[in-house]
Amino acid sequence: MRATPHKALAASVFAIAALVATALPATSAAAAPAACTPAQVVANGGLESGTSPWTQSQTGLITNRTGQSAHGGTYFAWLNGVGSTHTDTLSQSVTIPSGCSSASLTFWLHVDTAETTTSTKYDKLTAKIGTTTLATYSNLDKNTGYVQKTFDVSAFAGQTVSLAFTGTEDSSLKTNFVLDDVALDTSGGTTPPGDSTRTPAAPAYTVSLSSNAAGTVWNGHQSASFTNASATPLAEVYLRLWDNYHGTCAAMPIVVSNVTGGTAGALSVNCTALKIDLPAPLTQGQSATIGFDLGITVPSGADRFGYDGAFSFIGNALPVLAVRDGAGWHLDPYTNNGESFYSLASDFSVALDHPSGLLVPATGASVDTPGTSGRTVTTATATKVRDFAWAAGPFSKISGTSAAGTPVNVYSVSGISASDSQSMLTTAKSAVDAHSARFGAYPYGELDAVIDNNFWFGGMEYPGFVLDLVSTTALTHEIAHQWWYGIVGDDEYNSPWLDEAFTDYATDLAQNKTGASCWNSTSWASSAEKISNSMAYWDTHSSRYSTVIYGYGKCALHDLRRVLGDTVMAKLLKDYATSHWYGISTAAEFKAAAQAATTTDLTSFWTTHRIDG
Repeated sequence: MRATPHKALAASVFAIAALVATALPATSAAAAPAACTPAQVVANGGLESGTSPWTQSQTGLITNRTGQSAHGGTYFAWLNGVGSTHTDTLSQSVTIPSGCSSASLTFWLHVDTAETTTSTKYDKLTAKIGTTTLATYSNLDKNTGYVQKTFDVSAFAGQTVSLAFTGTEDSSLKTNFVLDDVALDTSGGTTPPGDSTRTPAAPAYTVSLSSNAAGTVWNGHQSASFTNASATPLAEVYLRLWDNYHGTCAAMPIVVSNVTGGTAGALSVNCTALKIDLPAPLTQGQSATIGFDLGITVPSGADRFGYDGAFSFIGNALPVLAVRDGAGWHLDPYTNNGESFYSLASDFSVALDHPSGLLVPATGASVDTPGTSGRTVTTATATKVRDFAWAAGPFSKISGTSAAGTPVNVYSVSGISASDSQSMLTTAKSAVDAHSARFGAYPYGELDAVIDNNFWFGGMEYPGFVLDLVSTTALTHEIAHQWWYGIVGDDEYNSPWLDEAFTDYATDLAQNKTGASCWNSTSWASSAEKISNSMAYWDTHSSRYSTVIYGYGKCALHDLRRVLGDTVMAKLLKDYATSHWYGISTAAEFKAAAQAATTTDLTSFWTTHRIDG
């Protein structure tokens, strides 16, 4: 995702108009949407006011008896824990207002069990809204405390539905499912146009490419398998050819041809979006695979997609599937000021055939095997990542392992001193452990850092792979992005603060900075300037992007920490990362999670800090 603030400060040298030159087709006029009145629609979600309006399958599920404890207050819902064949259900009817674009269900769950298996789900808890199963938990989800669960239920706007939790046990060995602090927050101005489920889901990409002698041209084949997770049929998909921003539609750096499994349509959005019509619409749960030949030509320039002398940096070059959700297809333009990328956690298997004299660091775990004479095939495998990037060149490489056991590699271009490379290795090892301790263990195996002091943007993050200057702060920032964008994803074009502000806050924590002088020089440019603004705003106010998104954004999180307290804030972020692991974060979900962590009404906090959503 985004680079460090150096990137934003340099962005003014680029022509912003080029980012928005190609508009999407206009949609037909529609009736004015119903107004949304933001509300929290679960009654007695804290379970502190007796049992009403909850319906219990038997008395005593809502309790304060010894043996378990509440997440907040003194009462909680205790399902199962009998140790014999048994079913408990807790439910209430909720009405989700019409006209609201966002509805987020959250609850806190603790599971403990006498089961000893590590593989079999004997006892289960199912969370449902209406007839839709949101999630099923089991004895395998046992934990030592409460974990917050969050679900986007925007598709139910305008409906009255049952919210139900059903726990089942088999004939022996008990499992306790303990619930507390259930909330369903609504916000936003319009009803989502259709099913809000993010799709196409579970993308899996298989890629085989071969390079020229310099590593600047790559040709081969790519396939993409996916499933329609939505109740709305999927008649088409879009490939994002992001790096066509770096060329023209007449001379595209990324060329897709010979499409199979669908029919290629016209390119749009400055040739960065390719529509592929499927042979027949996929219903919910159906899967498909498309394939295509792929050509990549790396342009000159020390960029996240470009070459600097003998060294090529190849970020965002592999076509990835666009996301359709309640807002429709996300086909935003490329931005050079920050990032436009919004993708679901995916699996990649990428074989890169290259001259043996080139080292090829890449996302995922890599294995080198001999190719044809003088060539090597680097096969990189990565699971649950949002993108794939690699580099190619005669790098100098040093390696080490962090104290917590993460393998770290530093690849340096010529001109980087051995002492600077060693310093970056030390920084990377320290940073990955610091962030792991705060937000959850680093899941991507090894971590590769590619260092070049000619990068105009400061640094850039990809899963398991970062580009950076020789800078302790910048590298700590980019490694924090492994959590805030890589693991906890977001819509980077429409909500850039959700990873940049969180990442800069994490960088401060790793460097023992308290944000004490955060607001010393605060000056909002206008009433329209907000931390939660999208890149459409920042691309026309580029000189303010770094100040507000990085600076004011992290300061708002420092302020939230001061409101909640250090311990509660630390738990909030770790629990939030856990509940959104490999998922997508939204402003509404984070605000709901923060509110659930305190009895202080945070409404004025969000208004004061100009955070909408």
